[in-house]
Amino acid sequence: MLEYKPREIMAIMAGRMVKRGDVIFCGTGLSLIAATVAKKIYAPESVIFFETGGIDTALPELPISVADSRVMYRTSMNAGLLESFSILSHKKVYTKAFLGAAQIDRFGNLNSTCIGDYLHPSVRFSGSGGGSDAACLAAEVIIFMQHEKRRFVEKVDYLTSPGWLSGPEARGNTGLQRGGPSAVVTNLGIMRFDERTKEIYLSEYYLGVTSQKVRENTGFEIDISRAAESKPITEEELRVLREEIDPQKLII
Repeated sequence: MLEYKPREIMAIMAGRMVKRGDVIFCGTGLSLIAATVAKKIYAPESVIFFETGGIDTALPELPISVADSRVMYRTSMNAGLLESFSILSHKKVYTKAFLGAAQIDRFGNLNSTCIGDYLHPSVRFSGSGGGSDAACLAAEVIIFMQHEKRRFVEKVDYLTSPGWLSGPEARGNTGLQRGGPSAVVTNLGIMRFDERTKEIYLSEYYLGVTSQKVRENTGFEIDISRAAESKPITEEELRVLREEIDPQKLII
């Protein structure tokens, strides 16, 4: 079995979800790595864009954030926030957003604001940024999380970015007519959402991980009956990630 870091397998597994022609809204950190993996390995004709205005960037070198000037290199258009969110929400463009957070619940609602009471938190994070906009406007959301009980919780301490809210009809009833989370990529496996109930379930677990380990690291009851082992990552995938995408280990 190949040795890899949790962020490496998460980036590769998320990158595999990108298809030819997909339009990817990309944030900082692991989202950047996953989008670049997709562009370099799986879907070179995908379009990656950033809220800071880099539209369809070539990504010959890894930016360290969405504010890095490298996101503007050889783009189809250098624009701004308004243009980026116009693309994100365009009805004729199927956009996928890569998002991370501190907490997630069984319906894919995300918290990136605080732990504990909002007025007196034990931890305060940087907040939504463009995360809530992406969760509301994108046609599909793929989420990154470390798989721990303190992160997979029964109820998020603060609702920063809406998932399926409280169930099948809840999202639409609030006026959010498209989108919603489709997958959660963690260091243990891949979670998806039931078509009928919109509750999270374990879809895949990685080589060397068991479905029971996933259950033990989830802070609520999760369906593991549909789980299967993921296709293992390859030496070539790791080589491209380590040698071509992030050789300086800026993010990995």
